[in-house]
Amino acid sequence: MFGSPLTSLRRIVVACTAASLAACTTLPHYSRPEVDVPAHFATQSATTPATPGWTLAAPADGKPRGPWWTLFGDSELDQLEARVDVSNQTVREAVANLEAARAMIDYQRAGYSPTVTAGVAAQRYRTSQNLVDHSLAGKTIPDYSTGIAASWEPDLFGRVKDATSEARANAEASEADLESVRLSVTSQLASDYFDLRTLDRQKKLLDDTVTAYTAALRIVQQQLADGAIDASALAQAQTQLESARTADRDIDVQRAQLQHAIATLIGVPASSFVLPPQVGPAVVPPIPPGVPSALLERRPDIAASERRVAAANARIGEARAAFYPDLTLSASAGLESTFFAPWLSAPSLFWSLGAQLAGTLFDGGRRSATLKGANAQYDAAVAGYRQTVLTAFQQVEDNLSALDTLASEAESQQRATAAAQRSLELTTNRYQAGAVNYLDVVTAQTIALSNQRNEQQIAGRRLDASVHLLEALGGGWDRASLGDPSGAPKGARTSG
Repeated sequence: MFGSPLTSLRRIVVACTAASLAACTTLPHYSRPEVDVPAHFATQSATTPATPGWTLAAPADGKPRGPWWTLFGDSELDQLEARVDVSNQTVREAVANLEAARAMIDYQRAGYSPTVTAGVAAQRYRTSQNLVDHSLAGKTIPDYSTGIAASWEPDLFGRVKDATSEARANAEASEADLESVRLSVTSQLASDYFDLRTLDRQKKLLDDTVTAYTAALRIVQQQLADGAIDASALAQAQTQLESARTADRDIDVQRAQLQHAIATLIGVPASSFVLPPQVGPAVVPPIPPGVPSALLERRPDIAASERRVAAANARIGEARAAFYPDLTLSASAGLESTFFAPWLSAPSLFWSLGAQLAGTLFDGGRRSATLKGANAQYDAAVAGYRQTVLTAFQQVEDNLSALDTLASEAESQQRATAAAQRSLELTTNRYQAGAVNYLDVVTAQTIALSNQRNEQQIAGRRLDASVHLLEALGGGWDRASLGDPSGAPKGARTSG
């Protein structure tokens, strides 16, 4: 009546495939959660003049900038940054996590396919002799069998589809997480590098200061020997020299620690890494911050957070699908015989076809609780996304404000340094003319050195603020590089 087993199986598969293609979905409509985005950053608007150290963004500034650290024009930094992807262990860990997340997509997608098993078995068994009306009672029976079995659950209500969507969104979140790790590590490397170079410049300043103070001490010693001054001037000169030497040596401690930190970031042992001193000028590049809405595309942590919202949305679909029955199609065929000789002959053939539709009638509210939890997880993911966006705006504003303030500080500090140097020259001339004592010279020297070091420190802080601003702006990354450039599946579930 049903024809051959193959024909019957084919009819069932075709019917269920058509049903799967026309199946309803339990996945809620989704769109990226809405957030309030200001028209411009508070520190710099279209109506205010540009602050030295960064510029207003032109339309083309919104495109990816590639390796962001190249804006600083430092070839040595470029070489160090190139080693991060290759050797940094934190980045490699994030890469492995991404591969695991991508494997989960394949795992969930496999739910669309049937499960096929095959096997060969040989066994001997003996039935009880005390069985009544049993023809095999008390006999030892060999059994040889081989067969193949297949089962398939058509995705009638989108459970597999929703699970695959969740896995894909999680993989995209892991991809954005990887970019966040890269951005964090490369930013930390640049910050440590510029801090080290700031120390190099201060070290050069202190080395020159120690040399100058040593020469001044010799002059004072000669003047004391000639009876032109008293011993207090010599003590003051010695104190000034040793204080400068102490500060000079303290720079070595700080520099060594930064050098070790850089070695760790590029994945090499600290004991085998040496970064020669370099005292070139500190140059703060112009950085176009763009408009606030660009952060939604440029920040990998924002993209990762939004993708987790999409994954939470897909979990709601999975929870809804649990309320519907599951259809399972099964088929098996093989050969079985008590004797080995006729085992592989046609009379040993057996087969079966079946279909089962089963659903849960009562589970004590477990499915309802799961759905309620999935909705709560979605709301939590939306709140996390919006908080990530707010934090991003804060970080950009903080660093724009820091750059604005430090630019003004740098200008005033340059004037203070020049004035202190001029005061030192005048005081030294007056001392040599006998108009003031050596304490006035020491005071002028202290003020001049303090202002010179302040100038170097402000320059370093400006470079750090530039690095952190580039990090806050997302570096050179763009969310279009994710597997789903639109950032959302089809549909329109909007979170108010």
